[in-house]
Amino acid sequence: MRLFAAVLPPARSLGQLATEVGQLKKLPGAERLRWTGHDGWHFTLAFYGEVPEEALPELHERLARAAHRHAPYELRIAGGGRFGDRVVWAGADGDRPAMRHLADAAEAAGRRIGLRMGEHRPYTPHLTLARNRTGRLDLVPYATALSEFAGSPWTVEEIALMRSHPPAPGVPGAQPHYEPVARWPLGR
Repeated sequence: MRLFAAVLPPARSLGQLATEVGQLKKLPGAERLRWTGHDGWHFTLAFYGEVPEEALPELHERLARAAHRHAPYELRIAGGGRFGDRVVWAGADGDRPAMRHLADAAEAAGRRIGLRMGEHRPYTPHLTLARNRTGRLDLVPYATALSEFAGSPWTVEEIALMRSHPPAPGVPGAQPHYEPVARWPLGR
């Protein structure tokens, strides 16, 4: 199973971001980007990749412990940026240190059960909005347009273990599908 740990924003916040993305799609060249669907927007805490079935109970246990050790915190979708000329993303504002500590704990949970987590990098909370299909489109205007965006704050109260289903092969514009496998409340 292809899995990752995530924070899922509430519907109200996703709706606000969807309105902003609607404006981004009016910018020149937007049709050349592959836009992600708002039903798949999430803040990835840790990406685990393929996880063997027999490792799931221990991963669940470690994520439950991580959730228990972290208190709920305030967050909102705000700002945005780009990763080079490959990805346009929306960012986070609020208790970013709490988000980073939660991401570190989710990553540690995977490492402790022997998952190959790759190189540890500084955590940048983001929601992927679009990917550049051609590589020949300047994403600076998209990042600039997102710079003033600020959604409503909410309290992050849980983490979710998500399963990623790849997009249907050979279907233009097909998107991956994500489903929650388990959820754990923070601080309990």
